[in-house]
Amino acid sequence: MSNRLNFIFKRTLQVVGLFTFSAALIFPAAQAAPAKNQVVKKSHAVKIVGKKSSASTRKSATFTLKSKRRSVVMVAAPARPSFGKIAGLHGAHDSLDLKSSVALVIDQDTQEVLFSKNDQAVLPIASLTKLMTGVIITGAGLPMDEVLTITQDDVDTEKGSSSRLRVGTSLTRGELLHLALMSSENRAAHALGRTYPGGMPTFVALMNAKAKALGMKGTRYVEPTGLSSQNQSNAHDLATLVNAAHADPVIRELSTSTGYQVAVGRQTLQYNNTNRLVKNPEWEIGLQKTGYISEAGQCLVMQTKIAGRKLIMVFLDSAGKLSRLGDAERVRRWVESQPAMAPKISAAARPSNG
Repeated sequence: MSNRLNFIFKRTLQVVGLFTFSAALIFPAAQAAPAKNQVVKKSHAVKIVGKKSSASTRKSATFTLKSKRRSVVMVAAPARPSFGKIAGLHGAHDSLDLKSSVALVIDQDTQEVLFSKNDQAVLPIASLTKLMTGVIITGAGLPMDEVLTITQDDVDTEKGSSSRLRVGTSLTRGELLHLALMSSENRAAHALGRTYPGGMPTFVALMNAKAKALGMKGTRYVEPTGLSSQNQSNAHDLATLVNAAHADPVIRELSTSTGYQVAVGRQTLQYNNTNRLVKNPEWEIGLQKTGYISEAGQCLVMQTKIAGRKLIMVFLDSAGKLSRLGDAERVRRWVESQPAMAPKISAAARPSNG
């Protein structure tokens, strides 16, 4: 009996011990569980906040970047004013409401001035320069089929303008002249001067000598492309140059060509005329050249036939990209409306009232 009681007592102790041990395992875990849950939740909360913060940061960064982009556009430096604008020539009014600050229209046969506006002002002429470049090249009698190569020297360091004629491109002198006169290709024009016998100094000297021989007293050249604002002239001198260049059939043909393709390596490059009026059937254009740099504004010279009269037009320092063409259209309509053409209309530079 005693042994049995001892057995029961031991078993009871074992059960109680087991129960106590089990409780010790279960209850601390149960108490720890909420803490663990809290930690997890806290950790989760931190992660969520972190995500929101990260998203917010990204969002903020996006807005900041957008804001910066907008601010760059809004505070972008205005285009450099043209020499004509700085001189106050844009304040001159005229009866045709031309947008060019300088204009001249003359009868090519009689040299009668039909219209003039600030015609004595000496201004940068941009790529109108290339007309003289063409005159020197064609007058030299150099072989037009000679192959010339574009080099690093032909890359524009004056304005940083782009070109599809990469360094190493080889074209004939005739092809380069075509691109220079029709599409105003700067590297082409520079290469023509650089490869001239005697080099660039000789070429520029010849440009100035030709201007002097033609009586262009207000004209000066420092390079053959027109990228330099130091290439300057006035409307009368440019009309003289147009008249001289028009006598050359090569320049007439190349400057009025509507388009031209050249093979460069495995590519065929399509070039078009910078003056869209050459494609307009309402115009009969014998010679043309456009030009633009910020200092010169938009420029245009043309030889054309209107109402049976051969005319030379010069437009310098036009304010908008299309306004030089618009001015040509305004002059054409004016001439057509007055076939007999009264004496010249002159618009002297007058300060604007506002």
